[in-house]
Amino acid sequence: MADHYETLGVSRDASSDDIKKAYRRLARELHPDVNPSPEAAEQFKAVTYAYDTLSDPQRRRQYDQGGGQAGGFGFGDIFETFFGQASGGGRRGPRSRAERGQDALVRVELDLDEVIFGTHRDVKVTTAVVCEDCHGSCCAPGTSPVTCTVCGGTGSVQQQVRSILGMIVTQQACTNCRGYGTVIEHPCPTCSGQGRVRSEVTIPVDIPAGVDSGLRIRLPGQGEAGPAGGANGDLFLEIRVRPHEVFSRDGDDLRCVLEVSMVDAILGTSTTLQALDGDAELEVPSGVQSGEVLTIKGRGIMRLQSTVRGDLDVAIQVVTPTKVDGRARELLAQFAERTKPEGPRLVRERQGLFSKIRDRFGR
Repeated sequence: MADHYETLGVSRDASSDDIKKAYRRLARELHPDVNPSPEAAEQFKAVTYAYDTLSDPQRRRQYDQGGGQAGGFGFGDIFETFFGQASGGGRRGPRSRAERGQDALVRVELDLDEVIFGTHRDVKVTTAVVCEDCHGSCCAPGTSPVTCTVCGGTGSVQQQVRSILGMIVTQQACTNCRGYGTVIEHPCPTCSGQGRVRSEVTIPVDIPAGVDSGLRIRLPGQGEAGPAGGANGDLFLEIRVRPHEVFSRDGDDLRCVLEVSMVDAILGTSTTLQALDGDAELEVPSGVQSGEVLTIKGRGIMRLQSTVRGDLDVAIQVVTPTKVDGRARELLAQFAERTKPEGPRLVRERQGLFSKIRDRFGR
């Protein structure tokens, strides 16, 4: 029986992160979706079994104490020889073919307006599903696994090893049935004895309001079906919200920039904004300045897991005309004479005056 550390290509003092990295690297090379050869399938099973053992601290300790090489032995074998049971608490039975399926990750792109109230998606996923012909049994229809003739269904065999203490009886997984205790003589031709096949499925999902880029939604039991009828893994939806050409997001608030003519800025005006969720009325007060932010309450994004909405913040950008004819220039001169404005002068920057505008244009 191959040593688990050698199977993963790591040293016996490897950290849990090293073991995980080694498994992921090998799984990418040997996964049936990438390498459909029978040899790769067997190696993938061995790599997965080794990772399952070494990634669990308790099982790893037991494995290290029991020895990792074929024919090796440890303290557990010695205790079993002299006291009739292993230090781990008794002889292991045959292991189950059924294993939990892997988790899956799917990225879902949303428009900003879909985030306000939430939306529905029919997510298509190519994943492993239970074989409809064998229903996860791995056997051809009308057949079933048979008891292993080598280990008698125990999943393990005993060997005698001579040591300084005399003859030591060791126990290891049966190589004929690989520790399962049964042999599948007639594998299901549809799934090649895996109990699952690859298929595209459609999963309806209600995406809640208030989600943001990077958020992951967990759908329990919607991941890959496990081998031999094992439990499904989980499906994770990773959200990405597409940038909008007009509106940007700041938490639960929406933000935009409204260009206002110099005349409207002086006299004030009312306007209708085409917001993401319909029209919104905005009163622009007389004398509004560039950089001022007007707020429309409750027209932002619904807060995640709440019924409270954020606000719509509108930053004002006063636009000065670049072309003025003679008559308009006369009127402006009269206006200047009547209002007697001060000439240009340096003043301290009002906090956030330019940063607010830059933020909104830059997003």
